[in-house]
Amino acid sequence: MKNIILLGPPGAGKGTQADLICELCNIPKISTGDMLREAVASGSDFGKKVSNILDTGGLVSDEIIGELIKNRLTQSDCINGSLFDGVPRTLGQAAELKNMGINFTHVIEIQVDDEVIVKRMSGRRVHPGSGKNYHIDFNPPQIEGKDDETGEPLIQREDDKPETVLKRLAVYHDQTKPLSDFYSNQALESNLKYITVDGSQSVYDVFNLISSQI
Repeated sequence: MKNIILLGPPGAGKGTQADLICELCNIPKISTGDMLREAVASGSDFGKKVSNILDTGGLVSDEIIGELIKNRLTQSDCINGSLFDGVPRTLGQAAELKNMGINFTHVIEIQVDDEVIVKRMSGRRVHPGSGKNYHIDFNPPQIEGKDDETGEPLIQREDDKPETVLKRLAVYHDQTKPLSDFYSNQALESNLKYITVDGSQSVYDVFNLISSQI
């Protein structure tokens, strides 16, 4: 069984790697957002509690996140394990999971320099009508600033503007450094395997590095 945590900054390619890892290991990808939506949709007492917190703009506690994960791991698709993308986000959540006896087999940290992330994300462009994505360096439109199919203008999303990317990276580093220390220290005293990979390489080079170690 493989229970895997995937860490990495926004724009590191976690989503792509998560899909490849899940296919390789035949395990589901689990995210906080999905679990919260499923809890609310269930209409259970627990789901109503979560809904009330979200509706009032409150923060979902580490205890609730831990309970969501514990419940999710009992589902039949987790028989071979699971991959957690974006969970845990904080040291408190990591400690809560450890206290609940939820053990992870691998923590994979995709490392990419901030300058590379900014270039990757700030170069993104999207056609609002179709949602088609472009990149000014890696996947440019035939005509600069125009959608290939319609000729309509492309936009840069607020999340992809350099100043926004830098803010998101600062938050990530603040949250993830303690998590990195927490799990790398845990790896020294348990069977947990802590893996770091250079995410500036191609998608399949990164995946080959990961797959050779899990």
